[in-house]
Amino acid sequence: MNEKLHGKLVAITGASSGIGAAVAERCAASGASVVLLARSEDKLQELVEHIQKEVEAKGTITAFALDVQNRNQVESVFTRIARELSPVDVLVNNAGYGVFDEFVHADLEDADGMFQTNVLGLMSCTKQVVPAMRHKGAGHIINVASQAGKLATPKSSVYSASKHAVLGFTNSLRMEMARDGIYVTSVNPGPVATNFFSIADESGTYLQNIKQFMLSTEVVADAIVQCMFTRKREINLPRWMNMGSILYALSPSLVEFLGKRAFFSK
Repeated sequence: MNEKLHGKLVAITGASSGIGAAVAERCAASGASVVLLARSEDKLQELVEHIQKEVEAKGTITAFALDVQNRNQVESVFTRIARELSPVDVLVNNAGYGVFDEFVHADLEDADGMFQTNVLGLMSCTKQVVPAMRHKGAGHIINVASQAGKLATPKSSVYSASKHAVLGFTNSLRMEMARDGIYVTSVNPGPVATNFFSIADESGTYLQNIKQFMLSTEVVADAIVQCMFTRKREINLPRWMNMGSILYALSPSLVEFLGKRAFFSK
């Protein structure tokens, strides 16, 4: 629960399942009006009905089909949100996916899709909410990146590159928006127990190797909702994995040497 969300409008991309759905439930329970955004209308409607039935929601729950890769659709949907509901107070850029493969075998169609969704789609949605937030002098933009954006490993070269881009964008945006009273936070989770790996790791090998270390969607969602309307710069989960990212920044050669066997577990 986050009492600061009462009466606020929270828009969440990639909201039909996983982290996005868990964040939506917690925002609704905190008294926010929630806008669910994802490509699947059926899954969105199921989530709306679930929240209305199972969560003691104090605000409205609305869903719009949205493919963040479609810039015209992004502009149309966010214009409709502002006109029919209200300007967005909190944007959670959660839509994203990954495909794990050694780069020599990587399909550049997959690379294009990851950057279109993970990076440019995120920027496109952000672009739609910033003017109103600046006018109001308040707001919060939360970008879901990854520990892979801090510490790249084999078979995730393109995915890691997209998340590096998200972190670079987020860090710059944070400084730009600070002058206007707008908070900007990056979320850097390690592996999370979602359907992400059904696309990223079709073989199931990586999932089998790291399943004991996986985060729950509830843990990540709780951290995201608690940070809303605070000056939290980053959310890094799990903490022990983030320590590896910090060590990597200080001594990359050492980490690559010591972690070589684990890094190739994908």
